[in-house]
Amino acid sequence: MAMKKFINDPDALVGELLEGYALAYPDKIRLTEAGLVVRAAPKAEGKVAMVTLGGSGHEPALSGFVGEGMLDVSVPGDIFAAPGAPACLEALRLADRGAGVLFVVLNHAGDVMAGNMTMQMVEKEGLNVRQILTHEDIAGGPRSEPENRRGLVGCIPLMKIAGAACEAGRSLDEVLAVAEAYERNMATLAVALTSATHPATGEAMFELADDEMEIGMGQHGEAGTGRMPLKSADETAEAMLDQLLGDLAIEKGERILVLLNGAGATTLMELFIVYRRVHEVCAARGIEIARGRVGEFLTVQEMAGFQMHVARVTDDMVDLFDAPCDTPFLTVR
Repeated sequence: MAMKKFINDPDALVGELLEGYALAYPDKIRLTEAGLVVRAAPKAEGKVAMVTLGGSGHEPALSGFVGEGMLDVSVPGDIFAAPGAPACLEALRLADRGAGVLFVVLNHAGDVMAGNMTMQMVEKEGLNVRQILTHEDIAGGPRSEPENRRGLVGCIPLMKIAGAACEAGRSLDEVLAVAEAYERNMATLAVALTSATHPATGEAMFELADDEMEIGMGQHGEAGTGRMPLKSADETAEAMLDQLLGDLAIEKGERILVLLNGAGATTLMELFIVYRRVHEVCAARGIEIARGRVGEFLTVQEMAGFQMHVARVTDDMVDLFDAPCDTPFLTVR
């Protein structure tokens, strides 16, 4: 079926979406002349800042989480493409409030290349920056090979926790430590029912038959762990949860955070039905869901499916997750 989207010139997509975003939330963010998304009210001097980068087309991620208690600056790239290192370096300079910057990069080839090039520039300039790479997609390979695991929606709770640590006045080393602790204890798995189209080209990213689904599908159409007949909500929830809990070796009595992220075309109705079964299974196994969230945080245009994210959490992580934040797409009072 031909792509149907409310767009103008495909070559102007990113500029127009960022312009509209800045006009919609002028009390929370602003857009610089260089195309960086920054907090409307800069963080106080002496506090650690946080910056991330990523391709556009996954809204509200990642720029939707710029604001008090989360990101200080987001560096948007073109649709599904990483931005250049010079823009990232400018963002790190702009964000620094005198206590250093945490630089969050998702494990995708283009993002990693841009992040590594940026860190080389950072070293030459002597800037106080620490980079953390998120890689939690368990479909990419075993836990012993994190370099093969893609960064998915786990970046959002990680940035919420790390951002709260920044606002609390913790040092850069302390912020990095809690972010790394969360990253080591998180796992995500995605499932897809239908493809998305690239909004600039109109090309489908992959093909799935009407009676098929694929667990482990990446957010850019990367192959998963295998196609299978379409399953019910409960069957899908159980299959994915079993893999995630097994990967993390979660045992009875432990506490976890669970986040269900809609890929763009999956309704809240479906997500809540899946979450219901996740909660039932965890309760039966004596695993406490300390915090749960359901919604769209990182999408893939009109792809039907979702990402299930699970993380082992400490009391400190829960407190940081509950701390106030004020961004266009996540607000905690």
